[in-house]
Amino acid sequence: MNLKTFCLLAIATVFLQFSNAQEGLPIYSDYLTDNYYLIHPSMAGVANCGKIRLTARKQWFGQDDAPSLQTLSINSRLGESPSAIGAIVYNDENGFHSQVGAYLTYAHHIMFSRNPVDLNMLSFGLSAGMIQYKLDETSFLAEGFDPIIAGIEQSATNFNIDFGFSYSFIDFYAHATVKNILKNEGINFNEQGLSYDNLRTYLFTLGNVFESNNSTFTYEPSIMYMYRDATKESSIDINAKVYKEMDFGTLWGGLSYRRSFDGAEFLDGSGVSSQKLQYFTPFVGVNYNDFVFAYTYSYQANSVVFNNGGFHQLTLGYNFNCRKEKYDCNCPYVN
Repeated sequence: MNLKTFCLLAIATVFLQFSNAQEGLPIYSDYLTDNYYLIHPSMAGVANCGKIRLTARKQWFGQDDAPSLQTLSINSRLGESPSAIGAIVYNDENGFHSQVGAYLTYAHHIMFSRNPVDLNMLSFGLSAGMIQYKLDETSFLAEGFDPIIAGIEQSATNFNIDFGFSYSFIDFYAHATVKNILKNEGINFNEQGLSYDNLRTYLFTLGNVFESNNSTFTYEPSIMYMYRDATKESSIDINAKVYKEMDFGTLWGGLSYRRSFDGAEFLDGSGVSSQKLQYFTPFVGVNYNDFVFAYTYSYQANSVVFNNGGFHQLTLGYNFNCRKEKYDCNCPYVN
């Protein structure tokens, strides 16, 4: 194996560890653009408004078959009841692999405080979804016959569920979610090309919102920990978000840093080195009346990468059926 081939394998290994292709809805940093419902079903209907969010993500412009993702989500309370519903549809393409999925969500919110002004709420959410996986092998046999390659577009459709809960107390929040609880046998491959049916992923999020005295700025640090059961891989997001109240609405932005705890080894010319996946993701957005606009850019900060280009994402949103802000707290994700 020559140096070029070895380096390409190292790059692929690092990238595939957290690329999420064929593992349900990919987990990027788009949840920070007022879209926690994408990763935590218990966040459906938690806000005082119903929410519609449309996202489009594209990686490595100029590269053929580069990863791309589109999502459309909607969630809302059912009137004045403690129940809420939501739905997500998405299309994910990554090289020869692609998947299309749809989830339906039911969430329930329990208030512990006697006065609704004081936020003290426990939320539960359950999502059930159908996912169609595809693997296009039509170009795999360009150099001859291979008995293990069919040379066709393979597909499989699976059913899975996500379950999670959230706790909101004044300016503090915590979320925990288990995604892909059921075992699925389909077109799911790890970095060695071996099929596996355990797609279970655990997500944990903690955050708090702070407001300076006599200031129009609000600060929200948070962390998100992710663990994949099948491959024993894990990563952490460290996030910082700032809000500024304006006459027309809210201007906000921040920075997210993702670091994996697992890495890959590669030859660097003088010996064997290793690197762990790390992303820097700045983002900016604005809430104008009932509309939301956001842009996210992710940069992979590793010495060996497939492409120096970044990952771009746009988010468009609309809030509907808004009720009066009723909680006396610094909690933009609720009010």
